[in-house]
Amino acid sequence: MAKDSASGAGGGVVYGLGFIGAAVYYFQAADTFWLFVLAIPKALIWPGVLVYELLKSVYGG
Repeated sequence: MAKDSASGAGGGVVYGLGFIGAAVYYFQAADTFWLFVLAIPKALIWPGVLVYELLKSVYGG
């Protein structure tokens, strides 16, 4: 049995908190029904876009 099976769980917590924060932000900014519908997909995709833009700025893309 693996003794340190919980050692990789930190990334999931950080992603989860980022998702919740982004979802709250997008829900508060939504004015129409379709913006409410798009709030969840935007919150799911947001961390990936953030990392992409960060790496692009660091490595010059």
